[in-house]
Amino acid sequence: MSSVKMSFKVGEKLVYPNHGVTVVEQIGESPIMGAGDTYYHLRLLANNSRLMVPIRNTDRVGLRRLYQQKEIKGLISLLEEQTVKSHTDWKGRYRENLEKMKTGRLEDVAAVLKNLNEVSKKKSLSFREKKMYDRAKYLIVSEVAIVKGIDEIEAEKLIEKSLDKSLGILPGGH
Repeated sequence: MSSVKMSFKVGEKLVYPNHGVTVVEQIGESPIMGAGDTYYHLRLLANNSRLMVPIRNTDRVGLRRLYQQKEIKGLISLLEEQTVKSHTDWKGRYRENLEKMKTGRLEDVAAVLKNLNEVSKKKSLSFREKKMYDRAKYLIVSEVAIVKGIDEIEAEKLIEKSLDKSLGILPGGH
């Protein structure tokens, strides 16, 4: 990790790893913690819940800016590629996927989504894996929708089409 502090502005949309897109509502001290630290006061777009991240911890938690259009294009291409083999043992696969989800990088989240999508075509996912699949899909769909300026339903169709392509499923179900 670089030691360069990212500075974000009020109104800017950011990604909080494993939670999704947030908006910076204010930058200031915590009303609870008292003086000392300066915090980003964030609101999660998914459910309007609020959270505070000390500015000095932004690297540690992985707070980042939204991807740009060209990065989203690369992500879609990544989703369309043929999949790579992973753990056959669900516990190993789950641990590996959990680590990827924590990074907050869309490429890692996409790898988890592809992996679990492929597994789900062969057998049903465990409850925990199904939740992780849904979370990964949501994180990608929500960011793609915002960056591309489309609604989430359209973004989800785009993602599903890319996933089908990676499995060699052609439009029309063949």
